[in-house]
Amino acid sequence: MSHAEVFERCMSVGGVAVFPADTVYGLACDVHNRVAVERLYRLKRRRLDKPSAVMFFDLELALAALPELGERTRAVLRRLLPGPVTVLLPNPEGRFPLACGDDVGTLGLRVPVVPLLDGVAWPVLQSSANLAGGPDARSLGDVPEALRRAADLVIDGGELPGTASTVVDLRAFEASADWEIIREGALTRDEVTAAFEWQFHFDPGTYVEMIHQDIPVYDEFQDAVVGASGSGAARVLELGTGTGETARRLLARHPEALLVGIDESASMLAAARSELPAERVSLHVGAIEDALPEGPFDVVASALCVHHLEGELKRDLFARVRSVLAPGGRFVLGDVVVPADVDAASVPLSDGYDHPSPLADQLRWLAETGFEAEVVWEHGDLAVVVASAGAVTM
Repeated sequence: MSHAEVFERCMSVGGVAVFPADTVYGLACDVHNRVAVERLYRLKRRRLDKPSAVMFFDLELALAALPELGERTRAVLRRLLPGPVTVLLPNPEGRFPLACGDDVGTLGLRVPVVPLLDGVAWPVLQSSANLAGGPDARSLGDVPEALRRAADLVIDGGELPGTASTVVDLRAFEASADWEIIREGALTRDEVTAAFEWQFHFDPGTYVEMIHQDIPVYDEFQDAVVGASGSGAARVLELGTGTGETARRLLARHPEALLVGIDESASMLAAARSELPAERVSLHVGAIEDALPEGPFDVVASALCVHHLEGELKRDLFARVRSVLAPGGRFVLGDVVVPADVDAASVPLSDGYDHPSPLADQLRWLAETGFEAEVVWEHGDLAVVVASAGAVTM
């Protein structure tokens, strides 16, 4: 029987386990079993009004258990987890109350990387394997003997990194994009920051020069994107406005149009505002995983932005674009793709931030969400697709 199976059996009978996380050794029990929870707290000599974390061993199971989480929060959780992070989330439904201490409106969530426990589907209440206020346990020998003797299951995972998880407060994130590191730990501040703003490594002042160096056909690519948008649009939505390079071209192509642009980077949008006509644009800080601005739009366009989303999130975005697009309007997608010939890939990508998908997959997702799509330009691992929700009239 595997460690995962034994661990789940222990949880199912109300047991308490000592186990290796991806940071330090922890204690776990069934988060729904009051008797088991009270026993774990007594073993630690921890007051019951003190909160613990709910731990899942699979991120998708965690997200499914918290359906009320908003799109912005879900997107950043996918960047932070799994990993050595505890996130504090709003808990309006009062889920997992035994883990919340005296604040049921706040939920602590952990999704560690623990190969020994791959496949565990049981959410557990988790706390560090120490006496309240004591040092964290890097090795099994560091776990107080009283805890090891009292536990129903002890799993030895060898020596661990020994630094507790970083605690990040996301309780205000959905409404205002505000977040805060409550405790610095195994994940560095720079790594946490990178998860929130994947464009942090772009300098608005040098972006245009950088993008031309990285993509020698950048101007040709932009011409293809803008050309595919047709003509005569009155309302344009741009996803991922950046410094306004594509927006400027779209406004020139559609001289009567008003443009709404969204981007996650406030500094990039500040550069765009300084270059674009204020009376024709409305720019907003936000993620494309969020609800889109209210339509209808004659054109929805995106250049070099959607490849930051993983596959299912791309498909979800396409469906949301379809819902805000006017009949006969166009969705123009210009982006990095996974080429059929992998040797044709030349656009530099950032691990953890860029998730290009094969062009064939994206055409299928567009069709599944009600679009008629065709490829109008290709070069290596770049492609421009125009998709319509009906007959194109522009």
